[in-house]
Amino acid sequence: MIKSVVEIVGNAKKAVPTISPAGLMEVLGQSNVVVVDVRDEPELASTGIIPGAINISRGMLEFRADPTTPMHHKDLARDKMIVLYCGSGGRSALGGKALMDMGYGDVRNLGSIKDWIDADGEIEAPDIGS
Repeated sequence: MIKSVVEIVGNAKKAVPTISPAGLMEVLGQSNVVVVDVRDEPELASTGIIPGAINISRGMLEFRADPTTPMHHKDLARDKMIVLYCGSGGRSALGGKALMDMGYGDVRNLGSIKDWIDADGEIEAPDIGS
């Protein structure tokens, strides 16, 4: 069966639990919470990034999440809550579903950076290129 991207993203959004901006504000900064911005680097400059978030582009997420690869990101651990967000919520849902398929148990989709900003969430300048 052929599926459209709208169907694939819709299924991912149904599978990955959401977290509201207020919910993230309650847990942000806790050692068991990792916030991942899955947008591409050029997108970060226009809006900024949630403080403490790490930027892993959607295209690299599975490689950075797999501890068996040399590209593994040390902050991604299966025993932590992983909160993803992007520009509109689609890529973060797809990424969240992929992480769940990889054995990450507590994955949440914040949705869009705009939702965070609209809820008066703090933003900082991204550390691009380091």
